Amino acid sequence: MGASVLLGAVVLGVALGIGMVGYHGLENMSWIDAFANASMILSGMGPLTPLATNAGKLFAGSYALFSGLVFIAVAGILLAPGTHRLLHRFHLDNDPMEPETGVTSASSGSSRALP
Repeated sequence: MGASVLLGAVVLGVALGIGMVGYHGLENMSWIDAFANASMILSGMGPLTPLATNAGKLFAGSYALFSGLVFIAVAGILLAPGTHRLLHRFHLDNDPMEPETGVTSASSGSSRALP
């Protein structure tokens, strides 16, 4: 579980860095303003300041679409371990076409006698 949280944080950090570099380079924002705008877009709130250049507007639209995919990916990364444990708890990892008999065969090395 801890590895998933770490991986999710790394993905968010990389996505935030991409947004900061884009806003700093294309809109000539200071690093703190680039951080604020990128984090607001990444969280789904929208930009804080109006955009001045066409390149910045195209970047903001693309970054918003990218941020939606990052949200879905990080949600999957964080929910995967718990969902995996839940499926194991209900034994949903077995093949549904293979019937469960509850009896082990003699060839499996089990010391349990067959009826």
